[in-house]
Amino acid sequence: MDNTKQPNHNILFTENIPEMRGLWDGAVWQRAELLDVNCIRPEGSDHRPRTQCKLLYDEQNLYGIFRVEDRYVRCVHTSFQSDVWKDSCVEFFVQPKGAGGHFNFEFNCGGVLLASYVTNPTRVNGRLQEFVPLTPDDDGQIRRFASLPSVVEPEMVQPLVWCLEFSLPFALLEKYAGLFGAVTGQIWRANFYKCGNETSHPHWLSWMPLAERNFHDPSSFGQLVFNTL
Repeated sequence: MDNTKQPNHNILFTENIPEMRGLWDGAVWQRAELLDVNCIRPEGSDHRPRTQCKLLYDEQNLYGIFRVEDRYVRCVHTSFQSDVWKDSCVEFFVQPKGAGGHFNFEFNCGGVLLASYVTNPTRVNGRLQEFVPLTPDDDGQIRRFASLPSVVEPEMVQPLVWCLEFSLPFALLEKYAGLFGAVTGQIWRANFYKCGNETSHPHWLSWMPLAERNFHDPSSFGQLVFNTL
């Protein structure tokens, strides 16, 4: 586990909109700063896929792209708000400035989304105490690209690389978190995850270290700094 991480990540402004084609090394994404999702929970198997992410923003959207060097890839959940964390999955949890809660955006490798706005992450009988699921209309506003098919079954055991790219409208976040205005210069809080609970080699990785295997722990979040123009 990497416990020497710097708890800040800079997000650069972009004048060019990412193409949503998974172009990790493309012209738009080349200038974005890289973060590694490499803090490992000991409950997992010996499979520790190298997982990286980049972020950019403009006046309307926050853009992200994950790149995963994976094995034992499985994907069977095909409907919005299904249990995508059981599949080969990447996740972005974020708390905008001044927000009383945090969002969980969970994407399986086929691009299916599970998302909500969590206002009380305390668990009661394994369930989050207070949260508002995003709607199908919200789902339609979140653009993304997945480099793998919507269904991967049986599991792909050979090594492969896959990407998941997404675009989150700030207006959609404000619908739940309240107005936060122009984000340039703001500091938000976030963590990034890779998991695969019902693959043959379960694993749980994060950007910032976790005190326990609980992704919904805002005290573990690092800081996202929206660089000035």
